[in-house]
Amino acid sequence: MSQATLPKPLSNSELVNSAPWLALKAAATEFQGLQGQDGSVPEAADKPRAAALAVAIAESLHALAPQFPHDAAYLEGLVSDLATWSASGFGIPDFLDSLRAFAPQLAREDGLRHLVLFPMYTQNGSTDRLLEAVLVEVIWPEFIAGLEAGDYSNKLFVPLRFLDFTPGYDTNSAVLFPESVSIRETPSFTWGAIFQDREAARFRRVLKSAAQITSLELPADAAEMLEDQALTEETFVMWDLIHDRTHMRGDLPFDPFMIKQRMPYFLYSLEELRCDLTAFRECVKIQHDISADPTTRHRAQLVQYAVIFDRIFRFAMTGTRTRNYDAVGGQLLFAWMHQHHVLHWTDTKLSIDWNQVPAVVSALGDAIDELYWRSIDRPKIAHWLAAYELVSATLVPHPGSVWAKGADALPLSSPLREMTNEVLDDEFPHSMFYEALAKKLRPVIDSTIGITGTSSI
Repeated sequence: MSQATLPKPLSNSELVNSAPWLALKAAATEFQGLQGQDGSVPEAADKPRAAALAVAIAESLHALAPQFPHDAAYLEGLVSDLATWSASGFGIPDFLDSLRAFAPQLAREDGLRHLVLFPMYTQNGSTDRLLEAVLVEVIWPEFIAGLEAGDYSNKLFVPLRFLDFTPGYDTNSAVLFPESVSIRETPSFTWGAIFQDREAARFRRVLKSAAQITSLELPADAAEMLEDQALTEETFVMWDLIHDRTHMRGDLPFDPFMIKQRMPYFLYSLEELRCDLTAFRECVKIQHDISADPTTRHRAQLVQYAVIFDRIFRFAMTGTRTRNYDAVGGQLLFAWMHQHHVLHWTDTKLSIDWNQVPAVVSALGDAIDELYWRSIDRPKIAHWLAAYELVSATLVPHPGSVWAKGADALPLSSPLREMTNEVLDDEFPHSMFYEALAKKLRPVIDSTIGITGTSSI
């Protein structure tokens, strides 16, 4: 029996607890148990149940649709794609038609809600293409709209807040990318979403603990973020707005990272750090622009704190030590600040000379920019070696590293993959400081799995 159409509009709490959403969530979760890694339902015995679940999901979508009039074409496309998938016997799913109809970047309005359902993998979550569902709302404060309409245009960027989700997002995953959806062909993607509430919540929990463990005295406005989730969300939206657009801007290597290819993972460390430090430097400019909006200037100061603290604490210790490029980026920033005498570990207490930080951190960004600018005049091997030299000048490589021995020790005449193979999984191990800190802070980092903006800090 079809579910009754919900009255409109419902509050977030009412929507999350509504019978159609709970039914959809339960059906999608059960459906996941029938799927293989490629998203298909491989067992013939499971197909009748899969068909019944698909019908239940379609009924829930019909009931929920009035809550999302701006997504009417997408929700209709979902029902059609579900029916086509079911009629074909639940082979490898193809939701290209509904994906093309979903365009959240066209209506970035603060508080606007979306119901998203796709067979997809969730980065830092499941690598299988399972049927995942998520309820979200857009975060788009006025000052962000002003930035995006001005010097920081980024038409693809969609910042989101979780309302509810299926198990694939009860993980570390904080992104929703169309590239993760199971489709028959790859179109030009026009949006990418980041769950700013998750990023802000885990930042607040980790920083609170890290400051206590290291006896770090936080500046007053940085400490303010520990008490204010909404403020921290806005800070992360500003950071990611600038970070995200930077991947396609600047003096880049000809083909840096847009085409999938295997290369030494420290190159990815430098790319992600370059984008973060570009956000940092732009926010230094905005903070000191007396003509800028006061709210924007305040958030620009907070972005600087967020970049440093998230990088040196959470990034440096999250995940395994297997080719962890985010960790290396965090380690590099910490060591650079320490070796330039603005970060101190003295008398078992961490301190930072904040008045000197902008110049020192900006200098690291400038060094990476210089590396990139020189890249177009260098062979790829030379660029890789120069990048390694930049990192290893600050971070101490593993004693067993072949790369650390220099070019003469590397297979320069072999295919490039052979050079990549010589990079150790943990080419730049944790320092003694991080080894000790990780014992106390890693459990806190691990506790942020599945965290949202409504979780306790």
